[in-house]
Amino acid sequence: MTDFGRADDRGGSLWLEPPDEEPAPTLETDVRTQTTVVGGGVAGVTTALLLAERGRDVVLLERDRIGHGVTGHSTAKVTAQHGLVYDALERRHGVETTRQYADANRRAVEFVANRVEAHGIECGFRRLPAVTYTDSVAEVGSVRDEVAAATRAGLPATAADDVPFRDAVAGVRVDDQALFDPHAYLLGLTRAVVDAGGEVFERSRVTDVETGTRCRVTANGNTVVSDDVVLATHFPLLDRVGAFLRQYPKQSYVLALETDDPPPEAMYYRATDPYFSVRPARVDGESLTLVGGQNHKTGHGAPTAERYAALEAEAREQFDVQAIPYRWSTQDYASADGLPYVGGLAPFWPKLYVATGFGGWGMSNGTAAGVLLADLLTGRSNRNRDAFEPLRATLRASAPKLATENAAVATTFVRDWVQGLSGGDPDLPAPGEATVGRHGRAVLGRYRDETGTVHVVDGVCPHMGCLLRWNDGERTWDCPCHGSRFRLDGRVVDGPATEDLSYESFTPDGDALR
Repeated sequence: MTDFGRADDRGGSLWLEPPDEEPAPTLETDVRTQTTVVGGGVAGVTTALLLAERGRDVVLLERDRIGHGVTGHSTAKVTAQHGLVYDALERRHGVETTRQYADANRRAVEFVANRVEAHGIECGFRRLPAVTYTDSVAEVGSVRDEVAAATRAGLPATAADDVPFRDAVAGVRVDDQALFDPHAYLLGLTRAVVDAGGEVFERSRVTDVETGTRCRVTANGNTVVSDDVVLATHFPLLDRVGAFLRQYPKQSYVLALETDDPPPEAMYYRATDPYFSVRPARVDGESLTLVGGQNHKTGHGAPTAERYAALEAEAREQFDVQAIPYRWSTQDYASADGLPYVGGLAPFWPKLYVATGFGGWGMSNGTAAGVLLADLLTGRSNRNRDAFEPLRATLRASAPKLATENAAVATTFVRDWVQGLSGGDPDLPAPGEATVGRHGRAVLGRYRDETGTVHVVDGVCPHMGCLLRWNDGERTWDCPCHGSRFRLDGRVVDGPATEDLSYESFTPDGDALR
């Protein structure tokens, strides 16, 4: 297997390899505006752009750099075809809601295409068919049902029986979908936000949101006062309505391959577990093939290094691989009923809006969310809003998944605490390894790097008090309950947690912490 070395932080995404443009300013003073958008991914930037173009004063706050979060770590398929989703949505929610979901995502693909052309964004945008297939004979009927349901939803779906992968037996194809470089696209949209009169601040972490006659957003110790706030933060950082109980985090992995075979001229997704995703890409004139898969709930199952190894093994079965220059992971949240949550957060907080639960299809769902949020905030009608309503009544459709996920969270919480507090203080880990366990009255996460330095963090997630687990593939501390992730030095990478972990490092020789 390939020796990937160590990923840096979220690391290795080919979209983030080229040098960034000059960073946007950091928020260093109090600001007044009409709408504050929190989150510089595709949903937040799309929302901010449309609001600015419609004459609304808008401030966009991004914790890190624009496009460096989930958007910059996606496989960047811009498609309304989301696996075998339409038959499932029709059975759960009916034909009309399914049609709305399809229409919103179909329009999102066209929105991206139009913006690439209008703003002259060089992001490798290409039209290609999207194909979902199965390698299980038992699933052929499900694929046929998907073709029929997607067609009823308004998509130009056809059967695809010539999928060029090992053991593929049936597929569904939707033409005129697209792919792009998501980071380059967002940088282009962000320039358009500023050109339209919006303000963009990077490295401006939001730590609090207060509502009232006016909303007050605290970032970097400064305050943005506005009429409305949009939380486009992947997971709502202000979660007073229990969104974490209605969705769950899932992590997946991506490899960029140099192959002797030419990259496929389509985007593929195998719906059979373990999932397998394929798309072509170009970097500096070089053709690559991106493969993704090994989806799992964050913090659970096999170690990350084994996930990368399993994905590489399958890639080598499908392609003549010469090198693997990039690898990275990504995380998204999936809702219990299969639809994103986009709109007003709650009737008793009418000034707060949210976009989350994209289920791994954020390039289209996130764009659709930005369009919908801008319409809601400027009083325009949107014919697909009901499908994304955050407070929709879908108990029957989501109850089994809700029960399973929340029972798993409760079990994980109790088991980890019992194990973490039992026995004596754990020995220091060997080089390249980590432990989470009791040290005196504290529960600590401790990782010893190859130089012998021990990195120590608080081993308890500040969101809901679950014990963290070590991610050996990316050197992060991951929460198995609700998906918060932290860098080696304790800095938060993914929510719902908003606070960093306490951190220190030491060398074991003679140090009292030992």
